[in-house]
Amino acid sequence: MHSTAPSLAADPRALADTFDLAHLPAEFYDDPFPTYHALREHAPVKRLPGGGVFLTRYADLIAAYKSTRVYSSDKKVEFKPKFGDSLLFEHHTTSLVFNDPPLHTRVRRLIAGALTPRAIAGMEPGLIRLVDTLLDRMADKGDVDLIEDFAAAIPVEVIGNLLDVPHDEREPLRDWSLAILGALEPVVTPAAADEGNAALRQFLDYLDGLIAQRRASPGDPDHDVLTRLLQGEPDGERLTSAELLHNCVFLLNAGHETTTNLIGNGLVALAQFPDQKARLIAEPDLIKTAIEEVLRYESSNQLGNRMTTETVEIGGVTLPPGTSVTLCIGAANRDPEQFPDPDRFDIARSPNRHLAFGSGIHQCAGMSLARLEGAIAISRFLARFPDYTLTVPPVRGGRARFRGFLHVPARVRG
Repeated sequence: MHSTAPSLAADPRALADTFDLAHLPAEFYDDPFPTYHALREHAPVKRLPGGGVFLTRYADLIAAYKSTRVYSSDKKVEFKPKFGDSLLFEHHTTSLVFNDPPLHTRVRRLIAGALTPRAIAGMEPGLIRLVDTLLDRMADKGDVDLIEDFAAAIPVEVIGNLLDVPHDEREPLRDWSLAILGALEPVVTPAAADEGNAALRQFLDYLDGLIAQRRASPGDPDHDVLTRLLQGEPDGERLTSAELLHNCVFLLNAGHETTTNLIGNGLVALAQFPDQKARLIAEPDLIKTAIEEVLRYESSNQLGNRMTTETVEIGGVTLPPGTSVTLCIGAANRDPEQFPDPDRFDIARSPNRHLAFGSGIHQCAGMSLARLEGAIAISRFLARFPDYTLTVPPVRGGRARFRGFLHVPARVRG
């Protein structure tokens, strides 16, 4: 929810004192980092007006990630008042990311089996062909949108391939993902909830048909995640029908917007820091550390959530059971205690133990694939269009949880 709350031009202590995740000023969405710095300095365990706490220090996030017994990922209590008896509630309390073991363990093991290093390496030739095709199309156009014409097109194809969705049926996937994930913002309007529920219904109806086809004609479980989820583990471990459906939706959502943001954020940051762009063009072997720096500097996913299951102390503050805890990944990744000169974009930064993919048992199962997509997309883009320019200011997505751009108009040729 956008608000007329105190401007980010306010002094740091005032920013920390007045911070309310449910009433964020409009300019926060463009640049939340002054607020994050203020909170880390003056209120690192910030009690929110609506209840719960907001954590901004790297060490505190690590502690929460490690203590899975005390900091639960189960969202049933938190999401019930937010979503009621709706499809969104069913989805976001069934998918992998918002659950504790044993459900989390079962689903993650099945998904990870199709995302082995060998399987991901096997995707590289197809990824290169996809990226080069998109680059050819952009060269023909000259004036492009780096999100619509490039960044968003890559993960949709990759996830479509993982689930073996027919190419001519992939067009709605991005809009469905954006609508479903939009309902995870700190404040959800009735219109956004309606849009999310409608998208989820359409996606689930589509998956019903796809699953029926796959039951009749299974794919290769080493590459087709849907077939793997259907067949389950050799020991007989299988997902229920609801678990299967919702974790297919989760796969699209987890792999789509965050990777779109990684690529888009990277290309914008390189345009904004021409010295770093020039260095990466001159030293293309730095692409791996460059991707890690994009993930740290502009974390695609800025917020995570936990619920305390017992009394616990963190950052010198005692939290009772049932406390909602927001983990601010974006703030932790700019913590000067962990990252020297944290507001500097440095493509060769090392070490760089960022939390863009989380940590512990909930660390992103697809992080190796996301890194590969980002590295191939950005390195081949720079090799093809080293002199690209942004033609007008990029348009942010207007979200607090997911940080990225909706539109990045650019010129890729003179």
